[in-house]
Amino acid sequence: MKMTRREMLKASAAFGALNIIPAKVLWGSEAPSNQLTRALIGFGAIARSFNHLAFKGSRLIGVCDPFDYRVEQGIAAAEKNGWGKIKGYKDFMALLADKDVDIAHICTPPHWHGVQSVMAADAGKDIWCEKPMTRTIGEGKRVMEVVKAKGSVFRLNTWFRYQDRFYGFGTPAKPIKQIVESGLLGNGPIKCVSGAGQGFSWKYGWSGRTSLAQEPLPQGFDYDMWLGPAPWKPYNRHRVGTSFRGYWDYDSGGLGDMAQHYLDAIQYILDKDDTSPVKIEYFGPKQHPETVGRFDRFILTYADGTEVVLDGDETLLEEPLLRGSNGVCVYKAQKGGKTLRIKDSKGWWSEEKVLKFLSELPEPAAQNTDFIDCVRTRKKFALNECNGFRSCSMFNLAIVAWRLGRGFEFDPVNIRAVDDPAADNFIYQDIREPWATKMG
Repeated sequence: MKMTRREMLKASAAFGALNIIPAKVLWGSEAPSNQLTRALIGFGAIARSFNHLAFKGSRLIGVCDPFDYRVEQGIAAAEKNGWGKIKGYKDFMALLADKDVDIAHICTPPHWHGVQSVMAADAGKDIWCEKPMTRTIGEGKRVMEVVKAKGSVFRLNTWFRYQDRFYGFGTPAKPIKQIVESGLLGNGPIKCVSGAGQGFSWKYGWSGRTSLAQEPLPQGFDYDMWLGPAPWKPYNRHRVGTSFRGYWDYDSGGLGDMAQHYLDAIQYILDKDDTSPVKIEYFGPKQHPETVGRFDRFILTYADGTEVVLDGDETLLEEPLLRGSNGVCVYKAQKGGKTLRIKDSKGWWSEEKVLKFLSELPEPAAQNTDFIDCVRTRKKFALNECNGFRSCSMFNLAIVAWRLGRGFEFDPVNIRAVDDPAADNFIYQDIREPWATKMG
């Protein structure tokens, strides 16, 4: 029986075969990194980015979208990017059934991420999923369970825990992580504020419309497939363009769009990869049941008292990113500054003192940041289905409180609200068939 590339990789990693058998013997004239193949599920704006269409670490062989014209655009764009003639699929299930595809890139709106990740793992694919990982906590829990059971390698597409400057903060996450690990902020709980003053805008521009007239379906568009697990609603173009983010059925505005970028790095910095907040507080207006509005503030509190505050009304502009239990604070770099700023009871540290302090701190634990190497060796990627589930849960918990219009308590072990069925209804939401059955 002929083994697939993925099966050969798994067997080789298990027995160390790649270290003792030349690649030419295993794969012919091409090395494993050149043999791995991938296909894009969804060809909207994000699929055209450097992490998907243009990514050179594996070979692009297919693209799928419920819009016929997008499939045609994907095929043309692939050829322009040097991939030659690739396959086009109208139905992503045909893509997942294709034995030639090793890695599925999930570039669809968030309401599809959970179902497609589970189905990709069931089909034996490795997975590169766009953020947010899932639209609900229940879907994220299921993805985590199935990916683990099937042995897939999962990557979530945000990277600020391990590379690049941390948005408007002015430094990477690494030195902030080093400060927390050093004990400079004391031994007690830390308060973290995330908002415009700390370099993070919550992008309130995404908002839905409450009165949408039904419009004729565009030719060559499978609207039922686009909706997928979401409730059926009459077609209107505002639902399916980039404005889909303004509707709870598909996303949660700027919070769903950006929070995993911001909060995954915060979770990593605070060493909370294995848990979730136990108390969620919400301050702001009551939300419309269908369309996303704005929020004033969320406070997410962990069992040890650590707080993460999401500042939506920008009343905390002067607050530091981190305030230690001993009063030591960490602020974003000043414009033109070389590094972050630190303030203690005696006042501001000089930039030279901060740089010297950071240079003497030990390195954080190493992370596996090469996704293709992780696929070849079957190692967990730096941001995977487990820690990705926890950082996605941070803002999905906030979204539950947002939609309830009040706070609640959460059990991070059993992944349930504490004595709060109304909150659980948002944590574990029903989805349409046949997708509910496919989620298991």
